[in-house]
Amino acid sequence: MYKKITFKNGLRVITVPMKGIQSVTVLVLVGTGSKYETKEINGLSHFVEHMLFKGTKKRGNALEVADTLDKVGGVYNAFTSQELTGYWAKVDVRHLDLALDWISDIFLNSKLEEKEIKKEKGVIIEEINMYLDEPRVYLSFLWGELLYKDQPAGWPVIGSKENILKFKRKDFVKYLKDHYSSKNTVVCLAGNINSSVVEKKVRQYFEKINCGSIKDKAAVVEKQKSPQSLIYFKKTDQTHLALGVRGVGINDPRKYAQDLLSTILGGYMSSRLFTEIREKRGLAYYVKTASENDTQTGYLVTQAGIDSRNTEKVISLILKEYSRIRNIKVSLEELKKAKENLKGTLALSLESSSAQASFYAGQELLIDRVLDINQEYANIDKVGINDIYDN
Repeated sequence: MYKKITFKNGLRVITVPMKGIQSVTVLVLVGTGSKYETKEINGLSHFVEHMLFKGTKKRGNALEVADTLDKVGGVYNAFTSQELTGYWAKVDVRHLDLALDWISDIFLNSKLEEKEIKKEKGVIIEEINMYLDEPRVYLSFLWGELLYKDQPAGWPVIGSKENILKFKRKDFVKYLKDHYSSKNTVVCLAGNINSSVVEKKVRQYFEKINCGSIKDKAAVVEKQKSPQSLIYFKKTDQTHLALGVRGVGINDPRKYAQDLLSTILGGYMSSRLFTEIREKRGLAYYVKTASENDTQTGYLVTQAGIDSRNTEKVISLILKEYSRIRNIKVSLEELKKAKENLKGTLALSLESSSAQASFYAGQELLIDRVLDINQEYANIDKVGINDIYDN
């Protein structure tokens, strides 16, 4: 069972004791990301994440930052999404204090030196180039642009090359002041821990966290009255496509029905679209359907990589399955199978301490409450056939 406490300064701490393992994960999750940006600073959330690994007063440069956990076999990284930014370290429980010292140090004391910012611009430019060269990844950028156009929800998290090249140190300092605060930060520890002991340690290591007010994100505007498409030409061996519909957000109870709908359509190897497009016709190596839920919006989307000559045929097959599931109700047997698949996938995904930390901290920040795995199972089980058709 997890435990949550909130310090007087607003910092939330979640502990998830796990028996029978030797690891502990420390995750610092902040409720900010690219949706909190303006057009002028698009990409800065992600750039800030990079810079927190470039040196602190205690660990003077990137090598010293990395060496701290490398020498004890720890693994560590960070990530930025539209609504969350996270920093994490996973170590043998014997090195818990070291991990807390390390992660609080980079989070609170990074130097943000101008010379390091200049060097890191080249790194991020190459990261952008890498995504441009990976059609399956770049497809997600285009999908967001198609859905949301010129607003934060439609901009790439990584930003544009033009923005990256113009950022100065003052932009990083202001962003951290405006968006990194105890008010929107959760520290989550999962693994072989004692909750009471850990809480005292977190209080000590994060006592100097910024407690200022934070800026909110802009509302997402959705405007669509007819089918829309976006085509990006690149000379490749395949066409990668995304075809989908708008859906519900993370706080909408209908999200569970949407998840089950996507699972039935293309969530596993015996799903409808995988069977029709890959197994029966051999038209694609990958074809999948996913359900995504953000705090304000959501969608269901099918993706596939195919021979360009078969593009129209595959689009037609996807639309045919969409139409069939809309007009002919799914059977109780198929719905039960999808439910068991979702529950089984969830259970398997939570076997590691890092996954547990993300599961609990992410819910706390995105929906301001925490559901354990049994509550999630119950919500999945409550979905009836008619609920699938109320979306």
